Amino acid sequence: MSATPSPSEYLSRLNPEQRAAVETLDGPLLVLAGAGTGKTRVLTTRFAHLLMTGRAQPHQVLSVTFTNKAAREMRERVGAIIGRPVEGLWLGTFHALAARMLRRHAELVGLKSDFTILDPDDQTRLLKQVMEAGGVDMKRWPVAGLMGIIQRWKDRGLTPGRIPVAETSDYANNRAEALYAAYQARLVALNAADFGDLLLHVTEILRTNPEVLERYHRLFRYILVDEYQDTNLVQYLWLRLLAQGHRNICCVGDDDQSIYSWRGAEIENILRFEKDFPGAVIVRLEANYRSSRPILAAASGLIAKNEGRLGKTLRPGRADASGEKVRVVSLWDSEEEARMVGGRIEEAQRAGQDLSEIAILVRAGFQTRSFEERLVTQGIPYRVYGGAKFYERQEIRDAIAYFRAMVNPADDLAFERIVNTPKRGLGDTALATLHRAAREQGVPLRIAAGGLIQTDALRPRPRAALRELLEGFARWHAGLESLGHVVVASQILEESGYIEMWKLDRTPEAPGRLDNLKELLCAMGDFGTMAAFLEHIALVMENDQNAEGARVSLMTLHAAKGLEFDMVFLPGWEEGLFPSQRSLDEGGNKSLEEERRLAYVGITRARRHCIISHAANRRIYGNWTSTIPSRFLDELPPDEVVREGAEPVRHIPSSVFGAGPLSSQRRPRLIEAGAWEVAARPAREGGFAAGQRVFHQKFGYGRVIAVEDDKLDIAFEKAGQKRVLDRFVDPA
Repeated sequence: MSATPSPSEYLSRLNPEQRAAVETLDGPLLVLAGAGTGKTRVLTTRFAHLLMTGRAQPHQVLSVTFTNKAAREMRERVGAIIGRPVEGLWLGTFHALAARMLRRHAELVGLKSDFTILDPDDQTRLLKQVMEAGGVDMKRWPVAGLMGIIQRWKDRGLTPGRIPVAETSDYANNRAEALYAAYQARLVALNAADFGDLLLHVTEILRTNPEVLERYHRLFRYILVDEYQDTNLVQYLWLRLLAQGHRNICCVGDDDQSIYSWRGAEIENILRFEKDFPGAVIVRLEANYRSSRPILAAASGLIAKNEGRLGKTLRPGRADASGEKVRVVSLWDSEEEARMVGGRIEEAQRAGQDLSEIAILVRAGFQTRSFEERLVTQGIPYRVYGGAKFYERQEIRDAIAYFRAMVNPADDLAFERIVNTPKRGLGDTALATLHRAAREQGVPLRIAAGGLIQTDALRPRPRAALRELLEGFARWHAGLESLGHVVVASQILEESGYIEMWKLDRTPEAPGRLDNLKELLCAMGDFGTMAAFLEHIALVMENDQNAEGARVSLMTLHAAKGLEFDMVFLPGWEEGLFPSQRSLDEGGNKSLEEERRLAYVGITRARRHCIISHAANRRIYGNWTSTIPSRFLDELPPDEVVREGAEPVRHIPSSVFGAGPLSSQRRPRLIEAGAWEVAARPAREGGFAAGQRVFHQKFGYGRVIAVEDDKLDIAFEKAGQKRVLDRFVDPA
């Protein structure tokens, strides 16, 4: 190990703001760390400084992070600063530290020290047992709904019997509280706890056992908290209880990057820090070492529109921070948007840009489909960060399995996937009977099922369910020619009960899954038959699996927090999509401010190039609709933005929007959730002319030979001469 450094050595690496955050050791401290301002360096250096100056021994510092990765990084960095490994630390995630405490005092909440921590699957099974014992109809009241309610109560530090009227639920005819109490009693009987219990139990122990709380006050001389803006209420209560002793609590966070309210995060925790800890010092880290000056200016100008913030302004921390302005590109429609993004990525790649330093950040998961298809067409490797690729998502695989089983009766893999999805009462015994019949007869499962429903080999309920499914397949297949594959696909998803299954699901992911299914129907509209679409999907997935090396990153804005890239594309900045209409309807002005923080996070992911785009027409939920540019575009500082595109940005006065969501009369026309029809692509002004070079999603580049109304004869460079509708072609 290297020699122990002097404080002057490691402090000299800090700017004045960072150094103030490190050397302010006594009393409560809030470090407002803007994007790219070096918060990790401040946290680790402060930790090392406490040890180097003798203010605390390693075990006397409680250091809390949100991820195990962040905890490992802090441990390594502290060791590197002081020149030796650090042992005996209370350093880890909220749940890891709470579990460590709970094992010391488990008996105070009726558990033993060797209690089991249930994973989500075990938790679901136990909740099902409790609901069955209570006679709850789980078809009407899905277990996921109760799990979400209980988790919300635990995130807010609410034990059974302590739930205020404002937090009650009408789930299962107002039985949620009783089911919660029964579930907690079963956990104690099993000597088990779920993840929500870890902090809930520890907070309850500290709140009701003064001697235990005093013991931790003596143990922890200093508390360090990372990402404080993302804490929920029970985490906040736990920290406040522990900080009542020495009051030497340092919280590092950024109120402008609080974007996880849907996971229980409370921005009010950071906003009221001075009220919770009178006399607190606030240090603002505003020197950004990541992004160029125009990008920082654009982000700061936008976030300044929020009222619920403590306030800071990012400025360049590097001498070479000059760069190009943020670009706002206006496009005719969402397909042209995908082509623009793909084209600029190709240009950047030819200029030597590393693909791993390029990201496409979308507001909603369903948006990734058009960009994935475009990147595959161009042969540009990519990865979906923080989630599955569009055609690999559970709901999309299920839907495609339905389509495959309908088209091909011999496709056992597809049939087996969906025969009991959603649940139809076909249990293990019924499925085993079906498999045995198929083996004995040497026929596919679907053919064997047709024979079984004519016998008494299955019980009445599974036999009726299987008959209904097979009749559905016959009816859907018969409708392919007369109704078209898109209409039939929507019928399959509706009539099979698959859509209803996700509508009843109460998890936060369910609405996004429904959006993805609607986007799948959009994609099908670009192909002439069901078979052609299924072939396209197979080729897309095969092409992607062959890609190696550096890849473009494609992810949601929520998943991008904490990351950075040289070039960032921010598509879909339109009212209803971003800011999200669903969020505005649910949360009003509070949600609008969180949406603006999400836009701020997106812009500040970019180091050198930030390209924002919006389309005049977008195919959302299966239909083309005219869109209104996002209000956030009008809030960007004009001097820091370059506007591009033939379709001009239409200035929308702030009076149209007001402070919160659009009214039903003023909001963009979005198709209702039950509408599955796929409308024609909007006609482009001016149309196409003979001799014009064009691009087709399937056939590639070509040149128009003749025009007849909305039909084009095109000589494609690789596919030969074909006649296509103009709505499936873009100018090249």
